[in-house]
Amino acid sequence: MENVFDVLKERGYIKQLTHEDEIRDILEKEKVTFYIGFDPTADSLHIGHFLPMMMMSYLQKAGHRPIALVGGGTVMIGDPSGKTDMRKMLDKDTINRNVSSIKSQLSRFIDFDEGKAILEDNANWLLKLNYLEFIREIGVHFSVNKMLTAECFKQRLEKGLSFLEFNYMLMQGYDFLELNRRYNCVMELGGDDQWSNMLAGVDLIRRKERKPAYAMTCTLLTNSEGKKMGKTVNGALWLDKDKTSPFDFYQYWRNIDDADVEKCLLLLTFLPVDEIKKLSSLEGAKINEAKKVLAYEVTKLIHGEEESKKAMEAAEALFGSGQNMENVPTTEISKDLIGSTIVDILAATKVLPSKSEVRRLIQQGGLNINEEKVTDANLIIDEDFFKDGSMLVRRGKKKYNKIIIK
Repeated sequence: MENVFDVLKERGYIKQLTHEDEIRDILEKEKVTFYIGFDPTADSLHIGHFLPMMMMSYLQKAGHRPIALVGGGTVMIGDPSGKTDMRKMLDKDTINRNVSSIKSQLSRFIDFDEGKAILEDNANWLLKLNYLEFIREIGVHFSVNKMLTAECFKQRLEKGLSFLEFNYMLMQGYDFLELNRRYNCVMELGGDDQWSNMLAGVDLIRRKERKPAYAMTCTLLTNSEGKKMGKTVNGALWLDKDKTSPFDFYQYWRNIDDADVEKCLLLLTFLPVDEIKKLSSLEGAKINEAKKVLAYEVTKLIHGEEESKKAMEAAEALFGSGQNMENVPTTEISKDLIGSTIVDILAATKVLPSKSEVRRLIQQGGLNINEEKVTDANLIIDEDFFKDGSMLVRRGKKKYNKIIIK
């Protein structure tokens, strides 16, 4: 049987790791407990979290035990990695709601039955810590000089790094130590922006427990130009269907650049590598077939087969010969909005995130109502726009929404 490490490497997941030969060896010969952390900064995970989740799934299928750690404690500080500004402080009620939502998303993707995986929340130990004891036991092992050179602090240092955020690395390192003590967790996985924090945990376990520990990062999801994928007009590409509809999610992958098809098939699906090579070698118009496979497979993993089929059928109906509106994302508006401008209606329904975004799209010639281009931001939407009770909004070439009156 092929070593899961080789599978991850062949598919392009692995970016950095602490001890390559040792990691490859233990993943082949032992059943390893590993963890990935997810800070609940929002009430949904987004596509950037999906790569670590895929790594987690591959490792679980190979017989290893994942711990999905929800950061109900660390989110109270906020991760400074890759940020130029301090994160917004969340209140406890918001954190609890976010934790609950993320736990349900992870449960749909990872098998937690019969102890095959563990779901933990670092609030269970971080909120109980005595600060003086923590600083004496853990802080003594951290060099401030070394911390200041860490990649995760560099951008924040330019504007000013608060002592609150400076604690984040200690907290994440302590999480790894705590999971090692509780569950014999020996490896941390995560996005490449977490490398410095992960090294801190590996070092802490080796110092405190005199035991080996390992870290492995996954590549960030970027396009052929090196830019992060998963950004849309409405912000992040969310895994929650109420924040990004299955149709919009499907369409995102259906419309990626030709150059990104192979990479996305390797990282975001479980399709065999040989099949992916054949699909990504298609040229010209035929590459669209590979994009359809990608969109279907990724949407199926996140939203299930039924939603993926609906999204595919809706896309085929819209962009094929006919127009079947049944599965297009639909928003209801109240009658009192009738008579408002198109800018007000689209901002109110969150079809676009703000009035300025609507105006910008109109200026760029990218907004159509019932397949008629909108040129005037002051266009008044009355009941005549609602043919058979609905109004069709098209953004760009292929993003559709249907608006109906309550």
